[in-house]
Amino acid sequence: MSVSNVEVSGGAGGTEAKYEDLMAMSTVTSEVSDDTVAVAVAGHKFLAEPDVLASALLNPAGVAKFEAAMALALDGPTGLTATSAAISLRGDALRATKIAYELADELAAKGLDAGRWLAGRVVTAGPLSAAAAAALGGSAIATDVYANYGGDWQKWLVDHPGLVDTLIGMSPGMLSHPLVPLDLATTLDLFAATYPDSDALVTDSRTYGQEPPRNLHDLLDGLARRNDSKGFESELDPDPANVDVRVVRDVNGDVTGYVVDIPGTKDWNLPGTQMSANDLGVNVDAMAGNNTVLQKGVEEALRRAGAQDTGAPIMLVGHSQGGIVAAQATGDLIAGGYNVTHVVTAGSPVGRIEIPGNVQMLSLENRNDIVPHLDAGDNPGSPNRTTVTFDNNSGTVGENHKIPGNYTDAAGNLDKSSDPSVRRFKESATAFTGGFKSETHTYHVAREGQK
Repeated sequence: MSVSNVEVSGGAGGTEAKYEDLMAMSTVTSEVSDDTVAVAVAGHKFLAEPDVLASALLNPAGVAKFEAAMALALDGPTGLTATSAAISLRGDALRATKIAYELADELAAKGLDAGRWLAGRVVTAGPLSAAAAAALGGSAIATDVYANYGGDWQKWLVDHPGLVDTLIGMSPGMLSHPLVPLDLATTLDLFAATYPDSDALVTDSRTYGQEPPRNLHDLLDGLARRNDSKGFESELDPDPANVDVRVVRDVNGDVTGYVVDIPGTKDWNLPGTQMSANDLGVNVDAMAGNNTVLQKGVEEALRRAGAQDTGAPIMLVGHSQGGIVAAQATGDLIAGGYNVTHVVTAGSPVGRIEIPGNVQMLSLENRNDIVPHLDAGDNPGSPNRTTVTFDNNSGTVGENHKIPGNYTDAAGNLDKSSDPSVRRFKESATAFTGGFKSETHTYHVAREGQK
């Protein structure tokens, strides 16, 4: 399979950017209305101008004609006063239209969440009827799997990734009690509490020179190399690091930007246990909005690479878990004095994570990759958040989620894109893709007390 059906939403060319244009037009219109009123007010003084009144003794007919014409120009049906009022109404209409559109979008999103919650509540409120419905639904799915997919459940799932959104969206309703209703955020908080976090132990690994990234494909390719050092480096001597900081420099050797590569989950541990800085607990904690051991490690890696000292722009690039941590860490890093300006995520459920408005974020999502569906929510379409969705279905969960030949290919496709949102993101990222040379510092982030 190859990447196809690429669609872009959000960003500079997205719907919310157009909402912002409506508000900008409203502001300009209001300013024009105010200016018109000021001209009308200034014009009225000519009706009582002493020199004009004095000239009435010599030319009463002419002055009367002037006064009538001036009054009509100022206060007539098409005069400045009426025109000012009409312009003001136009500005109010533009402002009201923008608010109405945003409210409709918000209600639609909340309605979808509420519908899934209610569906989950029905499951536990009426177990007998729910069991019957589940049996019928499960039977229909099983029939489809064996009749049309040869019994391949995995292939059926990647062809129907929306089922993941539905089930996760239903979970708060299923877990709620009539006296203690839960929403998705609270459910995540409770789940995260079952995974203990810890401080980060960061060890310097290697430093080596390399060609700086030139485009989005290079950025994702660097992330792929960090994610699988055995696949890209020596089988006998793979780098044990799990965070890279690529330092991009200009022809004079000055730093223009830092690119941080954060790979995905490596260990799948049960609640109540810890394994590594890339274990399942980090996923849950980061999605719940917590500062995880991996985020702490990223901050320490940036400090050791000198990012806080130079103040140069920082781009966080993450796959799966790495994208969740990158998005979640952005606000904290900025508050800590780091100049985070860009985030790139690949196959990451980040729709419910807030990003500062001055940070540009690009999210790549394979429609047949179930992982981006794990937050049961769409990515915001704000002017600073661009989401690119595409098709690339191999029929397996792992292949649809991997970076090489999947997210790297999608990034290469975007390098040739003329979409305004993608183009604006690329133009804003030249501090990371326009360098003369670069070196990579690699770091191993571990939990204290763990290997």
